[in-house]
Amino acid sequence: QVQLVESGGGLVQSGGSLRLSCAASGRTFSNYCMGWFRQAPGKEREFVAGISWGGSSRYYLESVKGRFTICRDYAENAVYLQMNSLKPEDTAVYYCATTYRLGSSDPTQYDYWGQGTQVTVSS
Repeated sequence: QVQLVESGGGLVQSGGSLRLSCAASGRTFSNYCMGWFRQAPGKEREFVAGISWGGSSRYYLESVKGRFTICRDYAENAVYLQMNSLKPEDTAVYYCATTYRLGSSDPTQYDYWGQGTQVTVSS
């Protein structure tokens, strides 16, 4: 079992920044690839960013490339999503999740999920 707890969401103006955190506990954190997803009201859950076991491979949704950065801290058992130049269309609940499948953007291939943190970007 892995427990994931997200934090860092909030209300920010367009062009602003937020840093999301995901704290992991339970089974060995380094065994998993990690991903961030988001879900806006009335929309499907969407892959945002992912990072490999060792942290050397990172992959992003096209629309967030150059604005968002994913990283992980093994000492803290955490993964982060730095979000810059935020836009109103980034508004959603953001979730972190674990997978063994490197490079996957399919939410059905992720095993453990956090409860989510709300990000709201005002125009």
